Amino acid sequence: MVGMLAAMPRPATSPSPPGDASARDRGDACPGTLRLHRADDGALARVRVPGGLLTAVQADALGALAESLGDGELHLTSRGNVQLRGLGPDCGAELADRLGEAGLLPSARHERIRNIVASPLSGLDGRGARDVGPWLSELDALLCAGERTADLSGRFLFVLDDGRGDVDALGGDVTLLAQDDGTALLRIGTARTTLRIPGAQAPRAALLAAGTFLDRAPGTGAWRVPDLPGGAGSLFDEVVRRLREAGPGTVPTEDRACPRSSDGPALGLVTGPQDGAALSVGIPLGRVGPAQWRSLTETARHRGSGELRLTPWRGVVVPGVERQRAAGLLDELGAAGLIIGPDSPWTGVGACIGRPGCAKSLADVRAQAAAAVGAVGPLPVYWSGCERRCGHPHGDWVDVVATPDGHRISLVRGEDRGAPVNVPGSPGGLAAAVAAARRTRG
Repeated sequence: MVGMLAAMPRPATSPSPPGDASARDRGDACPGTLRLHRADDGALARVRVPGGLLTAVQADALGALAESLGDGELHLTSRGNVQLRGLGPDCGAELADRLGEAGLLPSARHERIRNIVASPLSGLDGRGARDVGPWLSELDALLCAGERTADLSGRFLFVLDDGRGDVDALGGDVTLLAQDDGTALLRIGTARTTLRIPGAQAPRAALLAAGTFLDRAPGTGAWRVPDLPGGAGSLFDEVVRRLREAGPGTVPTEDRACPRSSDGPALGLVTGPQDGAALSVGIPLGRVGPAQWRSLTETARHRGSGELRLTPWRGVVVPGVERQRAAGLLDELGAAGLIIGPDSPWTGVGACIGRPGCAKSLADVRAQAAAAVGAVGPLPVYWSGCERRCGHPHGDWVDVVATPDGHRISLVRGEDRGAPVNVPGSPGGLAAAVAAARRTRG
């Protein structure tokens, strides 16, 4: 399959969204660590962290870079990556050198396409069909080794689900779902039909599917699978054909893997069949300060296995802590201002960067979210400074969007959006409206 992928012709143009001529002309403008984005609060770097997996040493390096070159904080994304904000205009060379020394920039040509999310608790809690860690390592290595893969856009997403259905719900372009019988289901886009393949071949099959997408992308303006004319359906049959040519063992099947859930790991103590435990914490608004980050990294280094797992729900998992010490360590992280359980008023609250960091934002939505943080309820709530809704969650959630006259609040149920309610700019009225929306059921 690798030889087949390497032999595929290069696309004539970089993938871009359909109908956007200016985007096609300039190519994929998704930021990375070598291509910084100019924001209102300075330059922005997006550091890809495949599977959200960081060693304590790498975590130290990110924290030091945020303090010495940026605004001091690390901003977690909805793909388990890290953004550094407030960077100076001339820091690019130093940033790249220091990330490279920490092992966070293994390939300059591929750094923006290492978009892989994985089930954060895989191998820790006894759930799931298999530990997807080996898939993660192999797929990342294949992506970085391929000449052709560098043509993927910075938005193209690989998803590795251990069978519990958590990250499958995030809508990847190429998804692998582990099965109890040792096989894997390969999904293209959000299609319900999947391909059953041997588990050992799963990462290479994902690579082949991405190469097939690249063959279809030229002339379509497609950055991702849904952008293709015909979407995932137009790609599926060709992927089936190529996989069958590459080897036996591929069987199309209806998706009966497991129900999808857009919920991330439960916050608090994580236990499993092993002797150790893990700590699962949330980051208020996805923004972690220096002292909080040091608390996490020192816990991982001295009390855990030496690694941290960033989640697509803007949280952090610290594996490998002693079970008898876990409750006390969790309390220490809570004292540092992190979210350690479902009873926190911050649980389920998210927001884009808003003003003053984003010129398109109509409001300081992070400050507004903080002012309304007591508005608890079973539904998560996400505050957006404009209609783009950058970083919004999946599944069921309360959508709060700033408008020129105030805010618009609506309920999102999967693919369905309820009738919006327009709320003027009164802080008290806005908090009450958000609280009422979060309590809505059914």
